Amino acid sequence: MKDQAEHLRNWVRQANNVQTAKTIAVISGKGGVGKSNFSLNFSITLAKKGHSVLLFDMDIGMGNIDILMGNSSRHSIIDFFEHGTPLSDIISKGPDNISVIAGGTGLTKLFELDQSQFDSFLAEFNRLLHQYEYIIFDMGAGINYESSRFMLCVDDLFVVTTPEPTAVMDAYSVMKYLNSVSQSLSLFLICNRVQSEMEGHETIKRLQNALRKFLQKEIIPLGFLPDDKSVSKAVAKQVPFMIDNNGSVVSKALSEIAARYEISDFREGLTMKKNNFLGKLKNYFLSH
Repeated sequence: MKDQAEHLRNWVRQANNVQTAKTIAVISGKGGVGKSNFSLNFSITLAKKGHSVLLFDMDIGMGNIDILMGNSSRHSIIDFFEHGTPLSDIISKGPDNISVIAGGTGLTKLFELDQSQFDSFLAEFNRLLHQYEYIIFDMGAGINYESSRFMLCVDDLFVVTTPEPTAVMDAYSVMKYLNSVSQSLSLFLICNRVQSEMEGHETIKRLQNALRKFLQKEIIPLGFLPDDKSVSKAVAKQVPFMIDNNGSVVSKALSEIAARYEISDFREGLTMKKNNFLGKLKNYFLSH
């Protein structure tokens, strides 16, 4: 299976004559649903499958990827904006050889750049797009004007929720808002901390039906993660659960979610459809 996947990746790259990272923004309607923990462990899962991954902590003012990894990065994205530190120098190595850019007030600062500074950011980020297969942005909970503009630029949006009614309603509200701005967004759904398979299926079905009925929008369900005690144990140790207990129920479920997404990604890649992340970024940030 791994050899076949690698063959498909190589075929797509050769056909496009260039490797460009798939950009993913991980979002949630409210805090406390495990979004950052998902982002970190999903990145590690992709790395374990042989992909090169950059995890970008965009949780403004509340970035906690470093805490979940149990280490502190020397630099954050704020060093680029305030001190001109090259993005390549800000990147630190995380578990299983993933690359990490620590959070700060990066998204706010990005909107405050003048034309020359923004062009410098685009030039440096363009190099990153050709160094990695996946760039994953761990966004802040909820949504605001700045974050919504950024979300419109990525290839895919992962929405993380839990079965709690408030979390489901907030997730729906975020998707409703984004769909009102752009109906072409690719939305993927992950339900976290489910008590049973039935609860996971019902939560996903509830959101699918709501989007179909009120927004005429299809959302792609990637699956659900069980409420596994190994997660809280790993958080207490400040070790990602995919590393602390790779054989746990939640780790196996996350591996299945990553495999599901890989299949979706290959299908899209084989149609030769590529989103221009940097072009859209420049358009949304400088023309509004």
